[in-house]
Amino acid sequence: MLKTKKTILLFIDWYLPGYKAGGPIQSCANLVNHLNNDYCFKIITRNTDYCETIPYQNIKSNEWNIVNQNTHIYYISNDQLNKKNIQHLLNQTTFDIVYLNGVFSYFFTIVPLLYFRKNKGHNVIVAARGMFATGALALKKQKKQLFLRFSKIMGLFKHVVFHATNDSEKKDIIKAMGNKFEIKIAGNLPKKIAIESFTPKIKKSGLVKLINVARIAPEKNLKYALEILNQVKNNVQFDFYGPIYDEPYFNECKALIENLPKNIQVNYKGVIPNSEVNETLKNYDAMLMPTLGENFGHIILESLIAARPVIISDQTPWQNLEVDQSGWSIPLNEFSKYVQAIELLAQCDEEQFNIFSLAAYQKAKSFIENKDLITSNRALFDF
Repeated sequence: MLKTKKTILLFIDWYLPGYKAGGPIQSCANLVNHLNNDYCFKIITRNTDYCETIPYQNIKSNEWNIVNQNTHIYYISNDQLNKKNIQHLLNQTTFDIVYLNGVFSYFFTIVPLLYFRKNKGHNVIVAARGMFATGALALKKQKKQLFLRFSKIMGLFKHVVFHATNDSEKKDIIKAMGNKFEIKIAGNLPKKIAIESFTPKIKKSGLVKLINVARIAPEKNLKYALEILNQVKNNVQFDFYGPIYDEPYFNECKALIENLPKNIQVNYKGVIPNSEVNETLKNYDAMLMPTLGENFGHIILESLIAARPVIISDQTPWQNLEVDQSGWSIPLNEFSKYVQAIELLAQCDEEQFNIFSLAAYQKAKSFIENKDLITSNRALFDF
């Protein structure tokens, strides 16, 4: 007798074909793509991309869309997105396990949790997605602290299992929520791709082409990147991509750009679809992203896959990059080390640069081929 696959009901604010919300979409899409031979997935999400009002093309809103035998997606339109309709969907949908992507979303985390608080007997997983990290909690601090106090009083998370992607995130969850919860650790999965063979890059000494791909918001620390570039003496081309999440912050960045020295050329290139990221990265020499914090950093892995070293903060899981020469992970209070890393790359000739390039490629290849990641993610859904 064939064993029936468990059905996982996944809630996420934005999902494919969207891409503007960045990492969370990629994290969930990778999870589904790697595990949809083992489980059936029913995904409830919005019918628009992040910061957009026009629905996706080629989808049916407010009904189930069959992607394949094991993946169905329900795209909710904004006019139908309310507590009553979410609860109705829950009543009408069959599933075994619930997976909530994130902590603070009203419709896609809080409303389902309120439903399961009354309708007990379901296995509920909440993916922290870096939202309990110190840097993340510092943004809109009072509002988040108030919610966390309210959630504890209400017992909103009382019977859930938290998904942490590493030991550090597990500690963040315990610090924010206490130690009475079950926490399962499973690292983020990479894109389900066959990594290409290594191709050396042509590069001349005296110029470095840097890229940043992230939403324009304080937590991504673009202003700090521009302040770093202001101190670089070699020639730099720095192009940054991403949706403008915080307009005042973007204006502050533009003011910095206008006052950069002539050897630093900076361009905002708009938003780039996921399907074009890999080829775009190959047009550059390295990624510069001194982020305030990343739960994973899919774009960091994308850069390594493209054989491009990264210059990032130490507030991500990608640590000690200097050891294997795949890049630099630098504390944010060590400003001069960012400048030095950029100067070093600018001065590299082709032979010197491809030592870093090959190391980045090898690091990505090792990560992608790690079978333990699949095993630990399967174990998330063992109940």
